Amino acid sequence: MSQEIRQILAKNIEKLRTKKNLSREELSLVLGVDNSYISKLEKGKINITLDKIEALANYFETEVYMLFKL
Repeated sequence: MSQEIRQILAKNIEKLRTKKNLSREELSLVLGVDNSYISKLEKGKINITLDKIEALANYFETEVYMLFKL
């Protein structure tokens, strides 16, 4: 995944998380990952699996492609 795409995804995840008033810890519980994973994800520092992308889209009640939309 390119850095540009990671940054778009990172911003959108953070936006959706804060819109729902979720902490990083709460979102990490939803995904079954460590809290630091969410932090790195929102900073665009790591890649995410397709399974986790799908889980995020389902949790936020959106389509997968919306997570990558500017």
